[in-house]
Amino acid sequence: MLRRNFLRLVTLMFAGALFAAPANAVVEIDINKGNVEPLPIAVTDFLQGELAQKISDVVAADLKRSGLFAPIDKGAFIEKIANPDAAPRFEDWKVINAQALVIGRVTQEGDGRLKAEFRLWDTFAGQQMLGQQFYTQPENWRRVAHIIADAIYERITGEKGYFDTRIVYVAESGPKNARKRQLAIMDQDGFNARALTNSNDIVLTPRFSPNRQEITYMSFENQQPRVYLLQLETGQREVVGNFPGMTFAPRFSPDGQRVIMSLQQEGNANIYTMDLRSRTTTRLTNTNAIDTSPSYSPDGARVVFESDRGGKQQLYVMGADGSGQTRISFGDGSYSTPVWSPRGDLIAFTKQSGGKFSIGVMKPDGSGERILTTGFHNEGPTWAPNGRVLMFFRQNAGAGGPQLYSIDLTGYNEQQIQTQGFASDPAWSPLME
Repeated sequence: MLRRNFLRLVTLMFAGALFAAPANAVVEIDINKGNVEPLPIAVTDFLQGELAQKISDVVAADLKRSGLFAPIDKGAFIEKIANPDAAPRFEDWKVINAQALVIGRVTQEGDGRLKAEFRLWDTFAGQQMLGQQFYTQPENWRRVAHIIADAIYERITGEKGYFDTRIVYVAESGPKNARKRQLAIMDQDGFNARALTNSNDIVLTPRFSPNRQEITYMSFENQQPRVYLLQLETGQREVVGNFPGMTFAPRFSPDGQRVIMSLQQEGNANIYTMDLRSRTTTRLTNTNAIDTSPSYSPDGARVVFESDRGGKQQLYVMGADGSGQTRISFGDGSYSTPVWSPRGDLIAFTKQSGGKFSIGVMKPDGSGERILTTGFHNEGPTWAPNGRVLMFFRQNAGAGGPQLYSIDLTGYNEQQIQTQGFASDPAWSPLME
């Protein structure tokens, strides 16, 4: 695999061969302003071959999908880039209001590796903002494109990108009364999809480990509900534990050393954690209600979960040891599937009210509730690793099955993620290593 830390090493080694990025470049996007006007950016066809053009097309698509950039139609370009090492004719790009310009080149080394290089220019200041080059195997060309898009996103917004990531989800196929559900994984833009399980057993709630290429999920293999760990690189699978009754919504702790979940016994469900090294289990809640869908804060100090202890599903926050259980949701309707933002500032949730399902966010103390999107059936939000975008699944009235959608925190940039069939219960990976 092409690894991010290897790419960074190459970037540092060759940065001196590129134009230095000046400190006074003016192109930037303040993503804390709320509804941001997309930045006009020109992404030219990278030079030398069909693969080079494919890489630049993926870069442009990533940036456009973020909602923060507006790639300019190539038909409007005046200058045809012939030498990526030379400064562009800035006046030609100002005329079409390209506030930023991306040019690049892809060549093949003698050992078969690809060398991909790009430059990001501030056209109105006439200055280079960024210049990097990477080496990888040809089959990793899409990853290189995502990493380039991440670098551009970070340089202009000041925050990490999220394009070099993957989504694990439940792929659904077949008729509604005999639906087959398998685990699948794909790039965040819907490409490179592949199945992770092939049995007819029901699978639910896949979740990524924060620091390893590993997922946890529920499976009803042999009619027994169990929590499994699956290594993505090797395909090795193991049972976390056999628990009496039903098990729901397993999720990793931020350090990857524990799994938190809901175990049902005698009609009620409570929150438990399991230490993955010792396999010891600790009970965190003890009620006659249904406590489920736990999610850790990014520092591991607190947990948000849903409970119907007050009569209907609401959101609660407690310490990681179960202390200080406090209700935080008080709006009309019921709340479910909470998940803490990687930034720690927000909690996303599903809200059911007035016969519709909404995806929203609130602060960890319950204040500042905002609804981002509402529909016939929306559910299961998951955060991009930079905490700026959510993915969820939606089933429209009369539709044959659910589909995946993404939306940013403004609530304006909503997009469907194309999958080969129906898809539900997405989980976003950390940035790949």
